[in-house]
Amino acid sequence: MEVLRMAKFSKKSLERLESCDDRLFVIFTHVIKHFDCTILEGKRSRERQAELVAQGKSKTLESKHIEGKAVDVAPYPIDWEDRERFHYFAGYVMATAQQMGVNLRWGGDWDRDTEVKDNSFDDLVHFEIVGE
Repeated sequence: MEVLRMAKFSKKSLERLESCDDRLFVIFTHVIKHFDCTILEGKRSRERQAELVAQGKSKTLESKHIEGKAVDVAPYPIDWEDRERFHYFAGYVMATAQQMGVNLRWGGDWDRDTEVKDNSFDDLVHFEIVGE
C-alpha cells in the first residue's frame, strides 16, 4: 500500500502567506493538505503594485494585495501552459473558501458568474476577499 505524504508550504511560501489576512491563511493552510501549491505573493507595497501595473501584470493601483486581502497562489509544480490545472485548483480553493464562509473572488472569473471565458484580463493565480 502506497502512503501519500501531505504537501506543506516552503518557508518562503509560509512567510508570504503570513503577510495576508488570517482568513486567507486558514483557507490555504487547509488547501495545502489536499492540493500542493505555492504562494507566489501575499501583501505588497504600493510601489510593487505600481510596478506590476506598469508591466501589464495588474490592472489597478488599488489592489487588495496592499491591504493583505489578496494572495497569488499556483498549483505546484507550476506549469504556466496548463490552464485546466489552474481552473481545477481554483475550483478547489473556491469551494474550500465557501465551506469556511469566506467570500472570495478568483482572477479567472472576476464577475463571479461561473463563466471563465468572459474575462478581459486573466489572473489565474489571484484570490481576494470581497465584500468589505
